[in-house]
Amino acid sequence: MYFFGAYDVGQDMLWGLPYEHQTQGEVLDFFILLRQRYPQDQRLYIVLDNRSAHTTPAILEWVRHNKVTLVLTPTYSSFLNRIECQFTPLKKFALSGSNPRNHAVQAAAIFRYLLYRNQQKVKPKARHRDIRVNLC
Repeated sequence: MYFFGAYDVGQDMLWGLPYEHQTQGEVLDFFILLRQRYPQDQRLYIVLDNRSAHTTPAILEWVRHNKVTLVLTPTYSSFLNRIECQFTPLKKFALSGSNPRNHAVQAAAIFRYLLYRNQQKVKPKARHRDIRVNLC
């Protein structure tokens, strides 16, 4: 199982979904679901690494037609992606010391953490009209 996570910098909200693979199809599916979470008239900036599945012709074509900008971090510079520091607490809360029976149990633990984490936040600040999302 692979966890595709998105971090909304402006709202300080973490969201994600489990996928079986990290292929172009799953990446595009996740991008489409992510785009649906925000108003279509606002530009969405997605920060991600240079994985080849993130920039296939099909994805680049979809990006051009959906008011999305991909922002690729340099090689060996994952620390520049603000989602990375969100994964340590997720791992400690949902995965450390656990031995889940299957991926569904593991995904449920991750979702419980996301619900807990996002409910602990105070009222979100006003944000810029453009939306910035970091993706892993």
